[in-house]
Amino acid sequence: MTRRELLELGVTLVLVAAAALCHYALGDVTAFVVTAFALAALARVVGHATEQLGSRLGSGGAGVVQSALGNLPELFIALFALNKGLVAVVQAALVGSILANSILVLGIAFVAGGLRHGTQHFDSGRARLTSTLLLLAAATMVVPSLAHAFQTPAAAHSEALSLICAGVLLVVFVVTVPLFLRSTGDEEHTAPRWSTATTAVVLGGAGLLAALTSDWFVSALTPAIHTLHMSEEFAGLVIVAIAGNAVENVVGVQLAARNRPDFAISVILNSSLQIALALTPVIVFASLFFGTHLTLVFPTLLALVLLIGAILGALIVDDGESTWHEGVVLVGFYVVIAASFWWGT
Repeated sequence: MTRRELLELGVTLVLVAAAALCHYALGDVTAFVVTAFALAALARVVGHATEQLGSRLGSGGAGVVQSALGNLPELFIALFALNKGLVAVVQAALVGSILANSILVLGIAFVAGGLRHGTQHFDSGRARLTSTLLLLAAATMVVPSLAHAFQTPAAAHSEALSLICAGVLLVVFVVTVPLFLRSTGDEEHTAPRWSTATTAVVLGGAGLLAALTSDWFVSALTPAIHTLHMSEEFAGLVIVAIAGNAVENVVGVQLAARNRPDFAISVILNSSLQIALALTPVIVFASLFFGTHLTLVFPTLLALVLLIGAILGALIVDDGESTWHEGVVLVGFYVVIAASFWWGT
C-alpha cells in the first residue's frame, strides 16, 4: 500500500469508530451525519481494493465480487428492518437500491466521464445483456403488484405468487452468474500493487464494516425522519438506498472519471442486477422466519417507477456509448422520482 492509501484507511477506521460512538452514545441526527461520512469513506477504501482485484480477475469478475460486497449493507438493513416490522421501508429500499444504481449512479458516472473524456464507449453487447436481464427481473418483481392493482384472482394469493417470483429470480441468478465472470474487452492490464491476501482482507473487512455502519445509519434514521420531516417511503427509497449503495456510488463514478467505462458499467449495472435477482428473493424467503412476511406487492407508483427505470436504463446503454447529456437526463429523472415520494405514497 502507498502512504496515501494507508492514511485513507486510518481515517476510515477513525470515522467508523466515531460512528459507533455516536450510535451508542447519541442516537440522533448527529449519528445520522457521522455514519453517512463513515459509509462514504468505506466506499472509497472498497474502490481502491476493487481496482486491485480487477487487475487479477478482470473487470467482469471484479464487478460481480465488488457488487456482492457492496450489497451486504442492504441485506443487513433489510433483515433488521423486517425484524421491526418495517415492511414498507424494506420494499422502498429494495426498489430504491435498483433505481439508485441504474439511474442515479449511472447518470453521475456518465456526467463525470463525459465532462473529462468526452463520449465514452463500452461493450454494448455486455451492457445490453445486463440491462435486459435487469428489465426482465424488474418485470418479474412487479407482477404481484399488477395482480393486486387489477384485482385478478392471483391477488388473493400474493404471498404464494411472491415466493414463486422470488424462486424464479434466484434460478435466473444462478444460471447467469458465469456470464458476468468474463472480463470486458478494453480493460487496463496494470500490475496490482497489493498482494492477494491484502486485497481480500481489505475487501472483506470493508464490506463487514459497511454492513455494521449501515445498520447504525438506519438506527439514526428514525430521529432524522422526524427532525427533517421526510416520509418513511422517501427515507427507504432514497436515503437508505443511497446509503446501502455507497460502495457502488463512489466506485462506479471513480471508474468512469478515470476513463474505464466498461469496468464502471459492470460495477453499476451488476449491483442493480444482483439486488433484483439475488438480494430481493433472499430477503423474501428470509422474511418467512420473521413475524412479518415480505411480499412483492409494492405500492402501484413504486412498481411503475421500477419498471420505467429499468426500461430507460436498457434504452440508454443500448448504443454502447455515453455522454454527459445522457447523464444529466438520468439524474434529472431520479430527482423527479425522489420528489414524488417525499410526501409518501
